[in-house]
Amino acid sequence: MALLPNPTATDRERMSQSAASPTTDAARLPRQIPYIIGNEACERFSFYGMRNILVQFLVSSVILAYIPADAREGAAKDIFHSFVIGVYFFPLLGGWLSDRFFGKYNTVMWFSLIYCAGHACLAMFDDNKNGFYTGLFLIALGSGGIKPLVVSFVGDQFTRDNKHLAKIVFDAFYWTINFGSFFASLLMPLFLRSYGPAVAFGIPGVLMFIATIIFWMGRKQYVRVPPTRGEDPHSFYNVARTALTTQAPGQGRSGFLVAVFGAALAVGMLLCWAFKPGFWPEDFGFVITACLALGSLIAFGGIGTSMQLERARGAHPDAAVDGVRAVLRIIIVFALTTPFWSLFDQKASTWVLQGKTMVIPHDVWWWPSFLVKDAGQMQALNPILVLMLIPFNNVVLYPWLRRMGFEPTALRRMGAGIAFSGIAWIVAGAIQLSIDGGSPVSLAWQIAPYALLTFGEVLVSATALEFAYSQASGSMKGVIMAFWYLASTFGSLWVLLTNASVRNPAVIERIASTGLSENAFLMFFFAGFAFVAAAVFAWYARSYPMQDNYRAA
Repeated sequence: MALLPNPTATDRERMSQSAASPTTDAARLPRQIPYIIGNEACERFSFYGMRNILVQFLVSSVILAYIPADAREGAAKDIFHSFVIGVYFFPLLGGWLSDRFFGKYNTVMWFSLIYCAGHACLAMFDDNKNGFYTGLFLIALGSGGIKPLVVSFVGDQFTRDNKHLAKIVFDAFYWTINFGSFFASLLMPLFLRSYGPAVAFGIPGVLMFIATIIFWMGRKQYVRVPPTRGEDPHSFYNVARTALTTQAPGQGRSGFLVAVFGAALAVGMLLCWAFKPGFWPEDFGFVITACLALGSLIAFGGIGTSMQLERARGAHPDAAVDGVRAVLRIIIVFALTTPFWSLFDQKASTWVLQGKTMVIPHDVWWWPSFLVKDAGQMQALNPILVLMLIPFNNVVLYPWLRRMGFEPTALRRMGAGIAFSGIAWIVAGAIQLSIDGGSPVSLAWQIAPYALLTFGEVLVSATALEFAYSQASGSMKGVIMAFWYLASTFGSLWVLLTNASVRNPAVIERIASTGLSENAFLMFFFAGFAFVAAAVFAWYARSYPMQDNYRAA
């Protein structure tokens, strides 16, 4: 349990206000909740609004005019996935600043202002490379910085008297995320097409500014839990450090050496990026190198800690040591989901570019021609299908599987979700073969891969949070969320590494020898990548020691 500093008079006043009148509070939602929900709805629209038009804007913009036309799609995908890497890396920074120094409210406010500045840069510098890239960096920093805080800030507003109402709020919270994503995905490609990038990027900026104002308006009503300031002596970091640095009589320090090797490898990769030795791949820029270095630290540090973890017993409670062991196991599960995220996030890059080469079926009676006029709008299928599939799975699919004698455990669902993402990319590859054959292909065919990929997302993403919560002890749940966000970071890293590889002449020649276009080859490659990951996931899941860390009634 974290050791909290003594609350100030202001903190005691806020907490006492939240605890007053328990009978009344238990009957209604806290008054500050609408401010947080309103903030989330506007923020999600702003984020998905700019994210889902980014690739199609870059391909035809002056930002990439210096690149040959046939290389712009690849460059646009690289920029997009570098941006995604930042969005899911900066939660580490936001969570650390909140926990150590500023608390959730102040951290969210400051990062929201950075977020707004990023949107302003996109709208003002749509014809200036440096200004536009600065905007992308600021949005990644702002969005990522607040990502791990808002959900837990919602939880802080509830007490034991009204905790039964928290589920209603979290359901509403999830609904607003998909609501914002749906309308942003549906409308922003139209604004980009009809009014240009300044308006298309400006509208999400206005929504983010409104989100910040709404959040600020509730400032006097929020319950603000003081930051722990890193004073938990039995945190994940402290237990891992004790395990690695403790010397046991008559035993070596193999785990410590493994961790040191990982750190040295990380430093070596960063030095290679800085000094560019001849053996270092030219396409491995800072983003790829930094992610590889981070992966080295996590992988070898985790292995080393696992090897010597028992040495932390005595210096730390058994519960804390066991909690670290559980986190290390969960990290492996999360690592095996990274291929899924490499496929999932490409729906906003590779699939949008594929859709641009397809024919919009305005002559089909059931196609909503009055609304869907751009291939980028197909991304709106994802959030609307999520809202449909979650209740379908819980009410129809999972009970039916149980009646058939098959228990859809969390790990089984996640493994199946990875496999379904592979199937989605097989279908996308088949569509690409038809496009390459020269025949006009209806955009309606993309409904099938979107549906399969979204089904996989529900099985992986929604289940992973449930799984991690049940496996991690209470003091380790925050650490688990940080590693969960990093799964998306490394998913986009796989895409960047693949894109860098296909620029190699030997790889290009190998792809040409298959008779497939580069796009079709990569689609089938990523499908195979997912199937291999699903098989390894199933193998690891067979021996995974399940825990039950739900709070006792």
